[in-house]
Amino acid sequence: MAIKRRRQILAEFSMASMTDMIFLLLIFFMITSTVVVPNAIKVLLPQSAQQTNAKPLTRVTIDAGLNYYVAFENERERQVDFDAITPFLTECYNRDPELYVALYADESVPYREVVKILDIANQNHFRMILVTRPK
Repeated sequence: MAIKRRRQILAEFSMASMTDMIFLLLIFFMITSTVVVPNAIKVLLPQSAQQTNAKPLTRVTIDAGLNYYVAFENERERQVDFDAITPFLTECYNRDPELYVALYADESVPYREVVKILDIANQNHFRMILVTRPK
């Protein structure tokens, strides 16, 4: 009789509380993942339909005032001169040869400024990602 009662209790086990926990964890990780790589510099990115799945570790930002900012991993962006970008990226490459460099350029930045950063990446064989905002 006790075995039959135990089987009946197990048959009535509800997964509702387990699914609630899974959804709470999912929401928690979704919210915290947006804070992992904050972009403190305000730039209006150009729109694009295609987005990349690569996770860049290094960021180069050009704001509307043509100021350059760099950051590695979770570091805060710091303003640098254009001449300091190549040594910074080389140092980051030495830390991680599988480096992806994300370029955040305000949509009002002249194309020649973006090309200058792309030239640095091309000359040093860095993999570059142009960051855009979704349409």
